[in-house]
Amino acid sequence: MHGTVALLLELGLLIGALGLLGAFAGKFGISAIPLYLLAGLAFGHGGIYEMHAITGFLDVGAEVGVVLLLFTLGLEYTPRELLGTMKTSWLGAVVDLVLNAAPGVACALLLGWGPAAAVVFGGVTYVSSSGIIAKVLTDLGWLGNRETPTILALLVAEDMIMALYLPILTTILAGLAFAQAAVGLGVALLAVALAFVVASRFGGLLSRFLSSPNEEILMLKVMGIVLVVAGLAEKVHVSAAVGAFIVGMALSGEVSRQAEETLEPLKNLFAAVFFVNFGLETDPTALPPVLPVAIALAVCTIATKFATGWWAAGRSGSAFTGKLRAGLVLLPRGEFSIVIAGLGVTAGLNPALGSVAAAYVLILAALGPLAPRLAGPIVAKRRKKNRAKRLAEAAT
Repeated sequence: MHGTVALLLELGLLIGALGLLGAFAGKFGISAIPLYLLAGLAFGHGGIYEMHAITGFLDVGAEVGVVLLLFTLGLEYTPRELLGTMKTSWLGAVVDLVLNAAPGVACALLLGWGPAAAVVFGGVTYVSSSGIIAKVLTDLGWLGNRETPTILALLVAEDMIMALYLPILTTILAGLAFAQAAVGLGVALLAVALAFVVASRFGGLLSRFLSSPNEEILMLKVMGIVLVVAGLAEKVHVSAAVGAFIVGMALSGEVSRQAEETLEPLKNLFAAVFFVNFGLETDPTALPPVLPVAIALAVCTIATKFATGWWAAGRSGSAFTGKLRAGLVLLPRGEFSIVIAGLGVTAGLNPALGSVAAAYVLILAALGPLAPRLAGPIVAKRRKKNRAKRLAEAAT
């Protein structure tokens, strides 16, 4: 009984606090994500008050939050649209990998952590946070923008590269022969290819199966299939987020709209839980000593990620505004980066790796939702400057 009381009290206080923070953010027109992260720091290990009773719930809730964020993002696109974009964006995916893994690799080698740590830290700096970016795209109303399919193509490519990278990484950290990861890699590739085929050819059947005039039944059926597919994706070493995204793409027509409306409150709740849980798992006392390295790395990878988004969006035909938005929205790192760093720490690599990764991710997770809001003022200033230039030319 005492455990139940503590769980309900902590959960109620936390959710209530998130509601107040969200209202504060809304009043000033800013994203609530950095505030949720700070709330996690305040109530985690080393914070002003450490919550114990709800840690298990928050761990599960955080996973559900990422899954729902990517599912609702997938509802905006069809497999044909995404595959068409990926065909034109594959070079952008290669540029993304090279530009953004290199700073992490260089950092680990310069700090003397060794080759294995370099492989780990390359992954930390490479992969953007699909969860944060999905939330930002939704909050800013950018889902229908011309550059958004390019952004999504890069994110999906990153998750697919993670499906290859993680088995290789675990093999390296375990000191096993590469051949032992070959079966897992093959299964991961096959699973992703099969999922796309099923989504494109049998999406209509899935939509009819899930369709229901009753919102409760629709919610239960959709949640069930999304979580099952996400779980199976993790089982074969594919990101649960990729599985959820593919289910979203498979739905079409009225059921797609109904699913989005019905699951919106659940998505908002569990997305907030995800960001809080990330902060809860970080010890704030371990961050100050590694801040100089984390800040320098953040500055470097802000430049490389921005360059990636700008170049990829420009290559797909976006103008200045679209290129600017794509560059700014890709900045945050999050869930995957922490998972990768955790694998390195668990394997006995330099313990400073975990602290640097946590500080680095917190910096970019906080700046990531704020940076895209600079696009509007920058575009307005550029238009004003161009207008003044045209007037001056006309006067002469």
